[in-house]
This record gives sequence, structure tokens and C-alpha cells, in this order.
Amino acid sequence: MERKRIVVKIGSSSLTNNKGEIDVEKFNDHIAALAKLKLAGHEVLLVSSGAVAAGFRRLGYPSRPVTMKGKQAAAAVGQSLLIQLYNEAFLQHNIVSAQVLLTRTDFSEKERYQNAHATFSELLERAVLPIINENDTISIAELTFGDNDMLSALVAGLVHADQLIILTDVNGLYTMNPMKNPDAKRFDFLTHIPDELLKVTSGSSSKIGTGGMESKLLAARYAIEAGSHVFIGKGIGADKLLRILAGDGDGTYIASETASILSNRRQWLRLSEVAGKIFIDEGAVKALTADGKSLLPAGVYALEGHFKEGDVVEVFYQHHCVGRGEVKYSKEELMQAMGKRSTELKQPPEVIHRDYWVQLKEV
Repeated sequence: MERKRIVVKIGSSSLTNNKGEIDVEKFNDHIAALAKLKLAGHEVLLVSSGAVAAGFRRLGYPSRPVTMKGKQAAAAVGQSLLIQLYNEAFLQHNIVSAQVLLTRTDFSEKERYQNAHATFSELLERAVLPIINENDTISIAELTFGDNDMLSALVAGLVHADQLIILTDVNGLYTMNPMKNPDAKRFDFLTHIPDELLKVTSGSSSKIGTGGMESKLLAARYAIEAGSHVFIGKGIGADKLLRILAGDGDGTYIASETASILSNRRQWLRLSEVAGKIFIDEGAVKALTADGKSLLPAGVYALEGHFKEGDVVEVFYQHHCVGRGEVKYSKEELMQAMGKRSTELKQPPEVIHRDYWVQLKEV
């Protein structure tokens, strides 16, 4: 089998029992499958939930805490327990693992994004298995990501993974909620995530986890747009991940027929914070979206926000955001230059160079 780079996401419900404690049988099953995948020659990255679920009992909570301070305290206790279990278990298979804690800003800030990519590249080059989780003890927004679903998709994009495997307690995607409707039919294969499917998904069936099927669909949509193939489903046994990789998994496979691998630069542009807006005319939008050209001042007619050179801005055509890019002008400079032809300008003509642009909407 061809060597692949694979991100495996294990949610809380797939790792713990109904009491919120680490389920030894489930845990060992995952370890055996991950080890077999790694020893088969594949590069493996693990995104593991379970820190809050593993820690809240140690703090004396009878069930998963609902307050932010309770979740963060439970994560602080549980994360060390979880990583210790993983490290010891993987060493039994002669696999070295490493803990990587990430937050939203690691994907939205350019330098941190580049550093994260460099770290993962070095770990994988040295045959280390990264174990990734959100930095729940200090981060607020990350606890609402959906049980690490979106984090796993972001990691898959960051490392240009061939495959994202999201293990859950439901065997794939259905036409309607199978918990409520016995007539629900499973999708064995999808080429994209339609909006209609998002409407029929509901919350998690687990009392331990935080992510429902909707968060998995949103994560899958991002991953396939970044160039990864996705599997959402369940499995058991040491061969389960190899079976999934071979196309014999108990779940839904999602792979775009048209998506190409999105560069790290363009992924960062999609995730970065926006400092302002630029409004362009018909000729400029055609140059950007159809002709693959850069944005020039002549096509700009209005500005919003306060941005400086190097900031990321959204680009609008007829009140619709068509994309975003790294701007080469400050707002004040662009106000003086917009509408002018290149021959009238003293500085480099591009407002946004085509290499620093990502399209978000078909025009």
C-alpha cells in the first residue's frame, strides 16, 4: 500500500465510558490500530479529545462540568493523565509520541502558522507520532470547536494529509438522524458536503463529548477543500484503520473530484483575522477569479476598515465577498492610488498579488 500521511481524530465518546473515565478496552483498541497503521509505513498524526472527560472525576465532579473554569480545570488535570497513557502505550510498540497543544491563533497568525508547520514537519521527519489537542486550560474559544473536529481538519490541511479519519460512535452520515428516524439511509460516498445535509444533522448522542455530526460535516468540508480525503465512521479491532484506508470502513467516505491541494499560504489566508474590506469592479473581479491575475488599483473603488501593508483584507464585488488576500498598501496609500492605472503609480502596482490571494466564492 502507498505510504500516506494520515490524521486520525478520536473523540471523547470513542475514548471514555459513560462515567467519563478512560475506557481501557477502547483505549487499547485505538492504540493497537494506530500502531499497526504506523508500523505499516504510514505517517500518523493523532488528534485526541478526552482531556476534560478524563479529568473531571479527579476534581470531584459527578459529571462533565458546564462552567468554563470547571472545564479548564478538568482539562488541566486530564491532559497530563491522557498524554501519559498515550506515551506509555505507544512505547510498547516502539513508537515515540509527542504532545502538541494548539489554539485558534496558531492558525490565524502567520508566524505561528509557519512555526506549527515547521514543528510538525520535523516530528514527522523523525518518525514521531504527534498527539494533538486544543490548549483547553487557557483558551476559551477552542472549547466550542466541536470536540476537536475542526481542529483535526485544520491539522490535516496544515500538514497536507492524504486522509482525515474521524472516528465517532455513529457509522457514517445519513439522510436524516438515524437516532430518530428508522428510515434514514447512510451515504457510503460523497463528493462534497451539501448545505441540505447540514440542516438534518443534530447534536452529539454522547453525554461526554461536545461535538455533534454538524461539526464533523463542517470539518469534513474544510478538509476536502484543502485537498484531503475524509472518512467519518466507526470501527473496532487492530485492523480498523487499515481497513478504512483500504476502502472497507464502516462509515462514509468523502472525497472531492475537483479540489486540489491548498497551499499553506492560502490556508492561512482563509483562517486569518481580517483588517478591512476592499470593493472592486467587474473588470477586477474577472482578473482575480477567472484570469488568475493580481488585483491592481485601477479596479478598486471603495475601502472599509483600517489596514496596513501586510494585513489580510476581504475583497467584495456587488456586496459579496469573493475572497481575501494580503494587501501591499496601507489604507491611506490605497486611497490615493485606487482607480489609477499602473503607469500613474510610483510604487509596485499590485494591491494583492495573485500568489497572496485565495478565492472564497464562485463568481
